[in-house]
Amino acid sequence: MIKLLAALLLGASPALAHPAFHPHHHGVDSVENITTMAHHTPDDVQPFTMAAMGCMLLEECDEGVDKVVSMLDIATEYPDSNYMPVTAEFNYMLSMLSSIGVDVYLADAKWFPTSHRGVYHTVGNNFFLNRAYMGSPSTLMSVMRHEGWHAAQDCMAGTIDNSFIAIIMPEDQVPALWRELAERTYPANALPWEAEASWAGRTEGMTMDALTACADGPMWEVYPPTPLTKKYLIEKGWMTE
Repeated sequence: MIKLLAALLLGASPALAHPAFHPHHHGVDSVENITTMAHHTPDDVQPFTMAAMGCMLLEECDEGVDKVVSMLDIATEYPDSNYMPVTAEFNYMLSMLSSIGVDVYLADAKWFPTSHRGVYHTVGNNFFLNRAYMGSPSTLMSVMRHEGWHAAQDCMAGTIDNSFIAIIMPEDQVPALWRELAERTYPANALPWEAEASWAGRTEGMTMDALTACADGPMWEVYPPTPLTKKYLIEKGWMTE
């Protein structure tokens, strides 16, 4: 059984979290709406629910879940959309994600709760794009950058192979616009991670650079860690004093 938490902080440090997944959605999910997911099959899961997303994240519900290898996989599905202006950035991010062990999937809307556009799973190290929204190049890139930033946060916590994430930028460097947006969208205890992911989601090249730093590693040699993240990395043996 894996707990799927909407970026809930399970530890005392405001710099680190131990969530199982990070959703990118429009609207607010209360803590009460986040439930514990047992194993499900496509036959007993209700579509458009947290249970459906949990089943997808556990890779037990894979109907209409297709791995994305390049922008061609996206463009083929939406022939009326023009992805050329964002293809280079998309393919570069996809390459960096692949190199660190993160796969990207295009998934049917039924596996997502209503309004969720994408989700990153820190345990499986994959993320999933909601097929219903990816016909818009701007939405595709916003979600790709946002969830890609969560993968970089995963990397910042020592290794992408654990289930912790760490903020990458000092909180006071996040522009007020993106923090205010996150405050209207996410639970208060998710703000440090979601505010900077919202910023990255709307900033060309920001996630691309972070994923490059992750792939080249160690990431904290490019992005100086916050004091609490540094303390954690030292305690876990990832950094020396």
